[in-house]
Amino acid sequence: MRNEDIPVLIAGGSLVGLSTAMFLGWHGVPSLVVERHPGTAIHPRAALFNQRTLEIYRSVGLEDEIVRKANEEFMQDGAIMAVDTLAGRELAYFLPTLNHGVEDVSPCRRVYCTQNVLEPILRRRAEELGARTRFNSEVISFEIVDDGVRAIVRDRTTGAESAINARYLVGADGHRSPVRERLGIAMTGRGTFSNSATIYFRADIRPALRDRPLSIIYVTNSKLKGFMRFESSGRSGFLAVNAVFGTDGKVSDVAADADEARCVQLVRDAIGVPELDVEIVVMQPWKAAADVADQFRRGPVFLAGDAAHTMPPTGGFGGNTGVQDAHNLAWKLALVLKGSAGPGLLETYDAERRPAGRFAAEQAYTRYVKRMDPSLGDHDLQAQEDDLCIELGYCYHSPAICPLGQDGRKIHCHPRAANGMPGTRAPHVVLDCAGSDISSLDLFGKNFVLLTGAQGGVWCGAAPGAAADYGLGIDALRIGADLIDSSGRFAETYGIDSAGAALIRPDGFVAWRSPAPPQAPEETLSTALFHLLCRGSGPQRHSAAA
Repeated sequence: MRNEDIPVLIAGGSLVGLSTAMFLGWHGVPSLVVERHPGTAIHPRAALFNQRTLEIYRSVGLEDEIVRKANEEFMQDGAIMAVDTLAGRELAYFLPTLNHGVEDVSPCRRVYCTQNVLEPILRRRAEELGARTRFNSEVISFEIVDDGVRAIVRDRTTGAESAINARYLVGADGHRSPVRERLGIAMTGRGTFSNSATIYFRADIRPALRDRPLSIIYVTNSKLKGFMRFESSGRSGFLAVNAVFGTDGKVSDVAADADEARCVQLVRDAIGVPELDVEIVVMQPWKAAADVADQFRRGPVFLAGDAAHTMPPTGGFGGNTGVQDAHNLAWKLALVLKGSAGPGLLETYDAERRPAGRFAAEQAYTRYVKRMDPSLGDHDLQAQEDDLCIELGYCYHSPAICPLGQDGRKIHCHPRAANGMPGTRAPHVVLDCAGSDISSLDLFGKNFVLLTGAQGGVWCGAAPGAAADYGLGIDALRIGADLIDSSGRFAETYGIDSAGAALIRPDGFVAWRSPAPPQAPEETLSTALFHLLCRGSGPQRHSAAA
């Protein structure tokens, strides 16, 4: 049996697995992605990607390409609304446009992009950055050993097996995750509440659309409940059906009798055109559930994406939450592997991402009950929060944030009210760089970044020495001097004064801040980094053997 060594083995090569490999490569860490399917997604699996996810992809140079491809597929900024049928009555408008009221909080916009279009982009970028991908293969077993994980990978075509020795294993292998099952980690939450199906079809629905700019259309009538999305041509789309009703009004299993003729009838019932000419492309059954793994980490093994949390599509939070898992984990693995951080930094992945995953799952469930199935009952629903709180406002509380547990351990904070509080995403502020506008978010992505006010030169002078204690790269910039504060909002938005400083992690979250410089700024910064990097007992000079 062939033996291979790799720092990180990733089980699952779909959206989250490929994103994990790409982010690791961005930080200089090689990985191997193992995916049981022959290639990236072949079915559309249409998805909404929110502003935070686009910010993350922007940081590795992919935003423009993703937006261009998305615009080729869909009319992007339509309304989200409810109807009895597309050709019939309008029941409610949830959003007048997809990006209504959110343009000020981010340089990015929400977009619709199918996974069969996005995944090849991620795969190419991951491989450019040093990742290896092995499709039509699967991790058939693994064991935790003293120096990491030893896994057996089998080629599904030839049956040939390889032994992979990895320091870490990431299970990004979907909601039925074999990695999670082998670890014996349970999922808890709402369980399954609908046997659903998505029907991809071709039909000319332009007359029923009536030139309305619509993005997501929820359907509720006596035949079915579900939601629809159409490509910009108006000649193809999908219908996700969550419930179908018999003549007696009782709910039946959507996928149980969904042959081609039944799928055609369901599409006609949703569009509201009885004789509509419909071609069925494919029907994919799925279960609507809202569950979260009891642990996101066990030893050198981590769970991400659907392996760690499942949620209904209402709100579009699922895939985005998975990408954000990957982004959180990658820089931590990189710093531990390089010896800059202590192993305790990896404990913060569960501490930060599990509450965020549970919050997103509960918010998706609340929206499902309110929009799709009130019969599930609202007695124990989490109060519905603004979408921006889920997309951009989740808060972290862990040793990788200083001070730990600030502000009552909020699980979320509206991004317009966060004001650079440690544990929140660093705010978007427009800056002038050599005559061109950039976002403050464009400064983050690889290194720690120290941002100060115009009078913060003492901080910038201290930063290189403090970072050298840990072998870190750090960028230090005075806003108002090195970069121009175009909007005049930087200090207020980041919660500091002109001599204060904020330390931003590689994932763009505020790790620490000080309103003004102390007597010994280098020692102060070094101590902050010591705690944030979970180094243990006392600052130590970085060495290759650390």
